[in-house]
Amino acid sequence: MRFDVITLFPELFAPFLASGVTRRAYASGQVEVQLWNPRDHAQGNYRRVDDRPFGGGPGMVMMAEPLAQCLAAIREARAEPVDARAPVVLFSPIGQSLNHAVVERWSTSTGAVLLCGRYEGIDQRFIDLHVDAQLSLGDFVLSGGEIAAMALLDAVARLQPGVLNDEGSHQFDSFNPALDGLLDCPHYTRPEEWAGHAVPAPLMSGHHLQIERWRRDQRLAITARHRPDLIGMARQAGLLDPADEAALARLG
Repeated sequence: MRFDVITLFPELFAPFLASGVTRRAYASGQVEVQLWNPRDHAQGNYRRVDDRPFGGGPGMVMMAEPLAQCLAAIREARAEPVDARAPVVLFSPIGQSLNHAVVERWSTSTGAVLLCGRYEGIDQRFIDLHVDAQLSLGDFVLSGGEIAAMALLDAVARLQPGVLNDEGSHQFDSFNPALDGLLDCPHYTRPEEWAGHAVPAPLMSGHHLQIERWRRDQRLAITARHRPDLIGMARQAGLLDPADEAALARLG
């Protein structure tokens, strides 16, 4: 899959693409990432990409034409049929929340053009003509879309085969359907006792069914405490069995 990122700050991506376990996905080409700076497609000596907003107000607005020229260059480089063009995704507070289900869909796609806005925003005419989808990290505002783009790329990359050390690792992530959409349980490693606190006894028992029951109960407890809405969704979907309900009842 290929992601083309339109950003005024491509240098922000260099350490991200070369660090951590997900670098394997980028180095191998499983997730190809190409960076495009709209300044390279702007006119004039100053390569201007922003201007004052019509109607007044603070800040500057990214101009439509440099973005359109940049997108045209991406389309030419991708050499895609008109009826199979990669969608353009804008990171915006009005977008759909980026969650596990959304990441899973993108992880099996052929990629997209990721548009990272800056300043007060992007000329709406470009959005109306060229943007196919909008995504949001949450109910807050960032200085630009680069961090959101990295979040999507990282989440997609770690789902690719061979990227994680353990092929099944991501199956136990929070929100994964393999966990019925629950949050993950606590994890422990050596030493067996640290700062006066011991590893929970079930994890030291060697009894696989007991360990799995403890982990399931912990997932239920943590989810009920921090995200009770997920418990409701799992219950509505029929994903909780009598043992789960008994564990939840014991929580009070």
